[in-house]
Amino acid sequence: MSAIGQILIFALDIYMYVIIASVVISWLIAFDVINTRNEQAARLVALLNRATEPVYRRLRKFIPPLGGMDLTPLVVIVAIYLLQNVIMRTLVFRVPYGL
Repeated sequence: MSAIGQILIFALDIYMYVIIASVVISWLIAFDVINTRNEQAARLVALLNRATEPVYRRLRKFIPPLGGMDLTPLVVIVAIYLLQNVIMRTLVFRVPYGL
């Protein structure tokens, strides 16, 4: 079971890095550092949006933007952290009772 837990934690780590990359790229686009008319940049943005938007779309129904800021990536990162903690406690570091 610990191998499954480690794989789940690794997959959640990768998704967290995708979310962070998506946030950084959106900031760079907002400050005109990256131009989305560039084909490679547009592909990267589309890839990151396809990876993150399904999760964001569900949460945006419940979490409105505050002051023009979208807090859904932060909520997803906190949820990933909590889920990793639960996985670590239940699957990876399971200690038998009596020790």
